[in-house]
Order: sequence, then C-alpha cells, then structure tokens
Amino acid sequence: MNLLYQKYKTSDWLPTTKKEMEERGWDQLDVILFTGDAYVDHPSFGAAVIGRVLEAEGLRVAIVPQPNWQDDLRDFKKLGVPRLFFGVTAGNMDSMVNHYTANKRKRSNDAYTPGGQTDKRPDYATIVYCNILKKLYPDVPLIIGGIEASLRRVTHYDYWQDKLHPSILVDSKADLLFYGMGEKSMVEYARLVQKGVDPQSLTNLHQTAFLVDADAHFATQKKWKSLELHSFEDCQKDKKKFAQNFMHIEEESNKVDANRLEQRTGNKLVVVNPPWPPMEEKEIDHVYELPYTRLPHPKYRNKEAIPAYDMIRHSINIHRGCFGGCTFCTISAHQGKFIASRSQASVMREVEQVTQMPDFKGYISDLGGPSANMYQMKGIHQEICNRCKRPSCIFPDVCKNLNVDHKPMLDLYREVRKHPKVKKAFIGSGIRYDMILHETKDPQVNKNNMTYLREVIKHHVSGRLKVAPEHTSDDVLKIMRKPSFKLFHKLNKVFNEINKQEGMNQQLIPYFISSHPGCKSVDMANLAAETKQLDFKLEQVQDFTPTPMTLATVIFYTGFHPYTMEEVFTAKSKKEKLSQRKFFFWYKREYQKEIRDELTRLNRKDLLKKILN
Repeated sequence: MNLLYQKYKTSDWLPTTKKEMEERGWDQLDVILFTGDAYVDHPSFGAAVIGRVLEAEGLRVAIVPQPNWQDDLRDFKKLGVPRLFFGVTAGNMDSMVNHYTANKRKRSNDAYTPGGQTDKRPDYATIVYCNILKKLYPDVPLIIGGIEASLRRVTHYDYWQDKLHPSILVDSKADLLFYGMGEKSMVEYARLVQKGVDPQSLTNLHQTAFLVDADAHFATQKKWKSLELHSFEDCQKDKKKFAQNFMHIEEESNKVDANRLEQRTGNKLVVVNPPWPPMEEKEIDHVYELPYTRLPHPKYRNKEAIPAYDMIRHSINIHRGCFGGCTFCTISAHQGKFIASRSQASVMREVEQVTQMPDFKGYISDLGGPSANMYQMKGIHQEICNRCKRPSCIFPDVCKNLNVDHKPMLDLYREVRKHPKVKKAFIGSGIRYDMILHETKDPQVNKNNMTYLREVIKHHVSGRLKVAPEHTSDDVLKIMRKPSFKLFHKLNKVFNEINKQEGMNQQLIPYFISSHPGCKSVDMANLAAETKQLDFKLEQVQDFTPTPMTLATVIFYTGFHPYTMEEVFTAKSKKEKLSQRKFFFWYKREYQKEIRDELTRLNRKDLLKKILN
C-alpha cells in the first residue's frame, strides 16, 4: 500500500483537516463537502468528483468524510465556516440500501468504509448531517446531492419505515438540492454566488430542486412550463394519486425539453427544475481528466482496505446514462436515459494513467458504464428524440431511431488491447444482449454487433459472461421492461456456438430477481424449471428491494401500475419473499421439502416433476 503513495504528497488530495488546510496556506475554505463515504480520490466517488470540479474553478475545497454525528460534533466544526456554502451527500449509495438487506436485516459490511465497518454513517445520512449543520450554522447556504438526495427530491415511499415521506428538502432543511449528476449545476451555482448573487434567489438553475412558501414568487426561466403534481397530503390519502405522480415524474425526467415540476407540501411548494441536456463530449472528458490521485486519502494508508475501492481501483468509466428504463433500477432517474460518452482519446489517457499505478498487474477490471454496451449510442435523428417521452429506448422493442452500432466500442476495445501494458481489459458492467441481438435494417451494423459479442467473449471476460435476463416469465418481464426470455435462449445458443468455434469453455452467468411486482410463486417455480432445463444452477440472484423513485417501488407500495392503473400483485411479507427466493435454490436439499409442499398446494405436480425429478 505504501508503495502506491510514494510519488504523492498529502497536498495532492483535497484537505480533510485544519492542519492540511494550513499546510496549503489557507485560512478559510470556500466550500466544505460532507460525505458518508470514506474519501477516495477517484472519479467513481461522487464527493471526489464534485470536489475536483470546484477546485478546477479556483475554489478552496475540503472534504469531511464520514463525520462523527454522535459525539461533540467536532468533525462538523473543525474546518470552520466556508465562505460560500456547505455541501452534503450520503455517499455513493442511499444510506438505507447501504445499511439494510431486502428483508430489512442490518448488513454486516459497508463497502465504502475501511474494513467494511458498518457504524461510520447514520441511517438517512443526508438528513442527519444537514440537521447538524443547520443547527450550528443556520445562515450558511447548505446544498445536498448524491443518489440519496436525488431520488428523494419529491414525495417518495420509504421501504424501511413503510410510509410516504415528503421531499428530502423538508426534513433536511437544505437550501438547494442538486439531483442527478451534479457537476454542471454545482459549477453554475458556485460561479454565481462568487459574483455576489444572493443564494436565495438562485431558483432558476437546471437540475435543482428547492422549497418555497406556497404563494411565493421566485425566479425561473421563461421557456419552462410548469406541471403541478398531487400534493404530499393528497398522496398520503390516496395511493392512486401517488402512482399518477410517478408517471409524470418519470416522463419529465426522460424528456429533452422537460417541464418544471411543482408539488405542495403543507404550506410549502417543492419546485424541481428541468434537467440539463446530456453532457457534451468535451464536458465529460473534462470531469474525468481532473487531477485525481485515484487513491484513498493518506489517512487510510495504515487502515484496512476499502472494499468498494478495491473493486474499482483499476476500472474505467466510458459513459454515463442508461436508456434501458428497467422498472427496478434508479440509473435513469439519477443519470438520465440519454448517453453522455467520453472521447476515445480521453479514455486512452486514463488507460495510460491506470497502467502507471504501482499495483497495476496488467488487468483493467472494468471498461464500461451503467450498462457496458451503450457507449456512443444516441438517436439517429435528434428531432425525434426531442419529441420523445418514452422511459425506455429499448422496451417494448428497440427504437428504430436508436443507433445500436457497437463499432465505436469495438474500436475502443481494440485500442485498449494494443496498449503494451494491458494484458486484459475486462467488461465487468452488465451487457444488454437485446441490443446486440436486435436485427436492424443495416447488415453492417448487425455484423458489427455480432463481432462485438464474439470479441467480448474471446478477449474481455474471465471465463464468465454476466448478463441479466432477470426473470423467465413474460408477464413479469413486461412489468420489468425487459425482453422476453426467448431472447436469452437465443443468446445462450449463440454464446455456446462462439465458444465452440473459438475453442473456449466460457460460462454464461444470468442474474435473476425474486419478489418483483407481478411475480407469484408459480412464476418462480417456472423460472426454476426453465433454468434447470438449460443446465443452470443459479448463483447471481437477489430479492427485489423497493428504493425511492422507481416504478417497481411505486407498484409495491400502491398495488397499481402508474401507466395503466391496473392492480398488480406483489409479494410483501417476509414469508412470501422467502417462499419465492427458495425456488432459486431448488438444488439445495434444505429447500426441497418446502418446494414440494408449495407446488403440491398449488396443484402443480407438473412443475414439481420438472424441478425435483
């Protein structure tokens, strides 16, 4: 570990203590950021990215990682009062997802903390940190961001308390919320407050949310039209109104020219301004090429490893956003459905930087993004995208206006393979095989896509290709916004053919979810039977966890599909969830009596025969 730090001095990181400030000759900071994660100076860690972006604006920025909220609050006082504002994030994960399993059991590991310790951040970390700062420094502007704040920007269902909560702005008392990827909003805000603009008047910034008195006048942009959601109180009284809200929220977050959203909460009004357009190539290149050390702060040098860092230390992110629109996933709600891609030159510069790390052994752990194979993809005719409000570009079928040519990725992968210090670059992110197997009208694109699959199998996986069919039932998959399982059968066949042709013996590893809205025990039994027939013993499985701002969570809470208002069954009790989960593990003796009893009760001896005989 110490070898990694040899070429650096502590001042190569953003300061975290008064001493580190003073070593830089600073008597006051411009911005102080608080995060629930350990401070890792890597572009995969949100607090580091925002810190570096603000530093590039010439600001004096410090990060306070994992402040102690239970003592005399010295961590919240030690750096003094910033000249401009405080920023707060719970970290790279929602603190409740970080702390609890789908069965609401306390997790035994926090991947963003040295040694995986689980007591270094509070539940609802954003609210806890903000309440402390507002009590200590009521007059200093307070900004919140990150996944926890972003997905709680309006009325949302909280699975852990099993009730609706108002916008996180209400409980946190923050002055402004930056949702999604916050670099552009943060820079614009910082530039304006530096010029002396009153922070309270900055209600016209893209991709921000704020709270005002219900009858207040506030600055806005003339081109923005307003869409009023059902109030928090109406949502509490009527679950259908909460479901209706979600449809509007999702549509607006996926439009090029979105409306401003407004929602009454008591005598206040929550206002959510439209998002920015996707980053231009030069903008996203700039963010990823800031002077990150790519290492944890030296304060962790003699401590146990940070598991999340170990996972991504030699990984490279090539794009943002995801146009999959899966109903259980928060990526499009946070990053947007449109793809922002880095230039090949920028990616190659980061490859060179990674190969210079003393612990690099020739293996890039992931060359990908939220989904691995969406790099450089966008609409063929932008004017069609401008009118679109579909939450998914690839469900119920791949949009005819979407360019699904995988050639830019082939070109990039081949360049990376040419690097003399790279033995192998793995594609660790999930691959959307529905886009690879999609037949376009262009034979060359179809050829490129199959070449992509072959090269991934041949050069970029370590014996196992992970994909996510998620289920085998077409009815459940429709609710998930995932393609029919028939397509997985096709992938399995093509995968085995390529392996045979290339003289390889790779494995296809499918991911599945139990207890998703729409899924019943018989669907799980069919899943067990069908995957057994394909000779899979499932390993990569999970229970559905309701998280704020996903369509599946809205169905879980309300019992209705927001787009059709049809009733949808969802397994809710611990007993129901475990009953579904056991079908994943039909091959384990301890579950076989329960499976036998369940299928006998359902009068499905046909499935019993397929699974256990």
